[in-house]
Amino acid sequence: MRSIRPLLASTGLVAALALTATGCGPGGDNADSKPSASSTAQGKGGSGLPADVSDTLKKHGVDLDKWKNGDWKNWDKSKWLRDAKDFVNPVIAGLWKPERMKSAKDPQKTMDASDISGGQGVTDPEPRPVQAKAESLPYHNYAAPVGKVFFDSPKGPMVCSGTVVKDPAHPGKSNLVWTAGHCVHQGAQGGWYRNIAFVPAYNDQGKSPAQLQNAQPQEVAPYGAYWADWVSTSNEWISGGGPTGGAGAANDYAVLHVKPENGTKSLEETVGNALTVNFSTPAVSSISAMGAWGYPAAPPYDGVKMFKCIDRPGRLTVSPGTAPMYRIGCTMTGGSSGGGWFITGADGKAELVSNTSIGPVTSGWLAGPQLGAGAQQLLTQMSQKYGGQ
Repeated sequence: MRSIRPLLASTGLVAALALTATGCGPGGDNADSKPSASSTAQGKGGSGLPADVSDTLKKHGVDLDKWKNGDWKNWDKSKWLRDAKDFVNPVIAGLWKPERMKSAKDPQKTMDASDISGGQGVTDPEPRPVQAKAESLPYHNYAAPVGKVFFDSPKGPMVCSGTVVKDPAHPGKSNLVWTAGHCVHQGAQGGWYRNIAFVPAYNDQGKSPAQLQNAQPQEVAPYGAYWADWVSTSNEWISGGGPTGGAGAANDYAVLHVKPENGTKSLEETVGNALTVNFSTPAVSSISAMGAWGYPAAPPYDGVKMFKCIDRPGRLTVSPGTAPMYRIGCTMTGGSSGGGWFITGADGKAELVSNTSIGPVTSGWLAGPQLGAGAQQLLTQMSQKYGGQ
C-alpha cells in the first residue's frame, strides 16, 4: 500500500483528498498481458455491447460489422440514436492512437450574461477568477482517479475529463467513471456520441505537445484505453441540453461503465483508487473549499496537461424552474468539462460532489450540477445492472 498526497489545499485550509493506491504505477504488473474475452466480446455475438440491447439496436438498422468498418461516421439524423435505452459503443481496437487523442477538440459549453435567465433567485455574485494551477507530477501519484474522456461527434474527435468513482455493489473493483452529460450525448438536438473511451492519468509525466510528438503510447496513455460498454445520463440532459447548457445544465452529468481494451483488472484496481460520490447536495455555506480537476484544451491551454482550481463555492441558477448549480472561480477552459469537483468528507477523504458543466466565454468561472437523488439513482442503476460485467 502506498499513500498519495492530499490534492486539495487552499490558503489557511487543507482539504485532504487522501488517495490510497492499491495498484502499481504505469508500466507495472497491474495489467494482464493478454486481452480478456470481455474486452473484445463484451456482449452478444462479440459486438462489444451488453447482450440485452443488441436486439434493440438491430431494430434501428445498426449493422455492427459495418459500424466498426466506418459506418459510425454516418451522423444522419435517422441513424443517430438518442434514446436512453439505445446507447451503442462497440470497441474499435486501436482507434484511439496517441495522435488521434492529441487531435481531439474541446466541446465548449460557454455562455454570456444573456444566457442566464435565473428564475429561483438563488444566484450569488460572480466569483473572482481563480488561476488554475498545474497538477504535480506524475499524475498517478497525486490525482490517480482523474483522466480524459475521448469521443467522436459530428464535428470530429472530442475530449472531456472524467473521474473514477466507487461502485457501491462492487467495492474495490469499480469500472465506473463520472463525467458530464454533454460529453456523451448532444442533448435536445442530437443523440449519443460514439467511440467513448476513458484514459486515466493521460500524459502522466506532463510532457509538452512537442515532447509528445515522439512519445511512446504508454507515455500518453500509461494504463491504456478503457472503452465504455454502457453509458447513462439524465433524462433532463437528453431532453433539454443545449449548446450553452440550456435547461439541461442543472442535470449535466453522466456515468460510464468501462472495460479495458487490453487486460482484465478493473479500472479501480489498475489506477489504485476511486472516489465516493456525495449525493447529499451540501449547502455552499457549509463548504469552505471545493476543487475542480481536469484537462483544459481551449486556449490558452493545450489539452495535454492536468490542472486544478480551488475556491469557496457559490450558487448559479441558469434556467427558470431548475435547481441552482455550484459555481467557483476558475480559469480552466473547454476540455475540463466533465472533470470532478471534490470536497473533503467527514472522514477526511475526498468526495465527488459535482462535475464541470458550463463556463463563460471569458473563462473566469465554472459551474457544475448539484448531485441529488436523480444522480444517485443513475449511479445505483449502473452499479446494479452493469457493474459486475
